Amino acid sequence: MSSENLFIFIVGCGRLGSFLANRLSGKGHSIVVIDINDAAFDSLSAEYSGFRIVGDATEFTVLKEAKIEEADIFIATTRDDNVNLMVSQVAKKIFHVPKVMARVFEPKRESIYKDFDIEAVCPTSLAVELFLEAIAESIAVEKGN
Repeated sequence: MSSENLFIFIVGCGRLGSFLANRLSGKGHSIVVIDINDAAFDSLSAEYSGFRIVGDATEFTVLKEAKIEEADIFIATTRDDNVNLMVSQVAKKIFHVPKVMARVFEPKRESIYKDFDIEAVCPTSLAVELFLEAIAESIAVEKGN
């Protein structure tokens, strides 16, 4: 997988999905964003040059028509952990997308994603780690004074 001009699928065009799509499109990658709600695409910037597909990504035909089998990377960013896990498994196991990632809200579910060889990004876990690092730095500074 070359780092130049990747073909990236994003499921969900909320705050995270649209922000990712805008940034990746701006870097010259080919992007397909799928969302069940047409209004969700309003969050994409005027510079976004990828494809918008209104449809339910849990439906096999929607993914197939969007040419998911050609994707280099698949990212599930919906607000539903179950949907993210399901569509990620389909991308990985049925369409053999080389790199599959998904947002997961519930930290206890991260290991399930890893068991399916899906890279999980958990905002809750990331925030906790950042807070703990900031606290540790504050304590170190206080002890140093």
